[in-house]
Amino acid sequence: MEKRNIEQCLDQYGDAWIKGDPDLVAPLFTETASYRETPFDEAMIGREAIKRYWQEGTADAQENVEFSSQVWAVDAETAVAGWKAKFTRKSSGARVELDGAFRLKFSMVSGQLRCESLEEWWHRQES
Repeated sequence: MEKRNIEQCLDQYGDAWIKGDPDLVAPLFTETASYRETPFDEAMIGREAIKRYWQEGTADAQENVEFSSQVWAVDAETAVAGWKAKFTRKSSGARVELDGAFRLKFSMVSGQLRCESLEEWWHRQES
């Protein structure tokens, strides 16, 4: 696994978020992937649970999304990356800015790199 492979995955992740399309994000994960939005949340398990989360949390709730990321480190199947996002809440019109980090674990599935574990830490500023 190389840094450029992780960058490509994060570019696809960002594109899915910007477009608000859960169908674009779901294939980035293994069928049994875990996704933890914050350290204190229960992990969502499985591609379908992740897709539902993205439908409710992004597609239905956010617009005018911006996303950028930078891979900080890769060690075997684990990567750490920083990311930033901005979006507008559909419900209130509030503008939200996030600054966060990912710890990602990957595996090869049918010759494709897929995320099997995503953990997020982030801070929010809202106006």
